[in-house]
Amino acid sequence: MRSILATIAAAAGILAITGCGRGDKAGRDADAEIDMMLAGETPANPFTAHYDSMPPGGVKMKINSVGGNLGRVFNDSNYRHLEAAGAIGISPIGSLESAWNAVRPLVRLESCREYYLDNLTHSLPYLVPEAEALLRDIGAAFIDSLDSRGGGSYRIKVTSVLRTDESVSRLRRVNRNATSTSAHIFGTTFDISYSKFICDSVTVPRTQEDMKNLLGEVMKDMRDRGRCYVKYERKQGCFHVTATGL
Repeated sequence: MRSILATIAAAAGILAITGCGRGDKAGRDADAEIDMMLAGETPANPFTAHYDSMPPGGVKMKINSVGGNLGRVFNDSNYRHLEAAGAIGISPIGSLESAWNAVRPLVRLESCREYYLDNLTHSLPYLVPEAEALLRDIGAAFIDSLDSRGGGSYRIKVTSVLRTDESVSRLRRVNRNATSTSAHIFGTTFDISYSKFICDSVTVPRTQEDMKNLLGEVMKDMRDRGRCYVKYERKQGCFHVTATGL
């Protein structure tokens, strides 16, 4: 177990452990963190506390049109995602044991002010720096947009990040829609739920539909600026996002 954790640290921790742009943690001691994990402990993180469900009711807010149905607007092909991922991403890794082969620095994600990291079952919490910066900017823009519409304490929820060949195989056994040529294997791609949001306070309740469409506004702005490709995943209830590096 310790050797596997050490391998993960070598692949992503020692190269870069930042998360949400917190560069002060980049040099933290990887061995100490491994010891904590083996002891069943986790570093204190106030951003993991949250409400799991939306509060009742919901104050409506103004939503700007993105130019059509979300499924039609966000329909970038898998080819585009793969092309962008191959240009800036890592070489795909086969398993945890081979994670040290990652040539590019990776950023470790953790729940923070800008987003909440879900319990990952088929992926690892790492992205290349360009993708991590995009994710953080999406989360910050979502919060700012919400504040400008009258407030509400919510964050986006990240449900999938870096996948290995091993995790893709396991995922395909439980989800037949999962593809073996996913951009997730390059560390450039992440999924953001549009069906679930993290509520940090019930002071201003919002509707799930408004939250989804507000996130759609943010995604449209980021894509129009050339920073990403986006696919609206109906069955998975998420935006599938790949950074372009711009």
